[in-house]
Amino acid sequence: MASQVPAVQAASSMTSALRFMSYNARYDSKPDSISVQQSLDALSQGLPSAPVYYGNMTEQPWSLRRLYIANDILFNQIELLGAQELLKRQVDDLATLLGPEYSWIGVGRDDGKEKGEYAAIFYKTSSVVLNSWDTFWLTDTPFEPSKYPNAGSYRVCTTARFTTTSDSPISFTMLNTHLDDQSADQRALGLSLVLRRAKYEAIKTHNPVMLTGDFNSPPSDDAYRIITGTKSPRPLNETFLDRYSWSHSEGASFENFTMKDLLGQGEPRYRIGSNFATFTGFQPIGDINDFERIDYIMADSSSGS
Repeated sequence: MASQVPAVQAASSMTSALRFMSYNARYDSKPDSISVQQSLDALSQGLPSAPVYYGNMTEQPWSLRRLYIANDILFNQIELLGAQELLKRQVDDLATLLGPEYSWIGVGRDDGKEKGEYAAIFYKTSSVVLNSWDTFWLTDTPFEPSKYPNAGSYRVCTTARFTTTSDSPISFTMLNTHLDDQSADQRALGLSLVLRRAKYEAIKTHNPVMLTGDFNSPPSDDAYRIITGTKSPRPLNETFLDRYSWSHSEGASFENFTMKDLLGQGEPRYRIGSNFATFTGFQPIGDINDFERIDYIMADSSSGS
């Protein structure tokens, strides 16, 4: 269930110096009392050996997985990470392992504070400056902690505005989300809300917009079709529409705004990893047709990414 998609370094002026990653780190379903330092102390100081889990496709405890997740981020020099499914203690552990060069934003989706899973954004402070951020819920009451009817869980989207620290600074917006695994209606509404917010950001800032997320569904799902513009969005909450509105003149050149899937847009040499599927359900390697791609990195259609 811990799913990773390739980091993307798209061939545009905004992303040419930034690496993005979307990572469902899998919530801590096997909690133990092992501290981060104890996990680090247990690492071999000699030449590495094959990890014990290579022959075991079952779920591994967070106390082991956190080391390899942090290593993946650090080794690949990821500067913006959209992380899904982390509980607060997991966010804290990952922050400890990544070190002071990284900071993070997000809230627990169950209460808007620390309860439940996070759709957190980690960012490298030497590469970008955080300007502002907020969270909204993927329901018909998006500005309060809420769960869509018949959905399995509360679902949120974390939105942040950043500016690069380069000599020629570029500002951009990043959204990170995790859709429901049980309700196709929630997924469709969720990405309708995300698309509206992304379009608002593009119109109001005239800067690029990036989206990372675990959609819990393949590209054939209505949610993917909505965010990529091949299906009409669902009707939205009027308060949400009012808050994220624009004038006719402002939106004139953004009429066909969508988000585009970067797996097929970025140059292959800038992608990390070669696997198509991002979800196998802890199953042994078998028929590749049983695997699915449910995690995505996207850029807005007007940014030239």
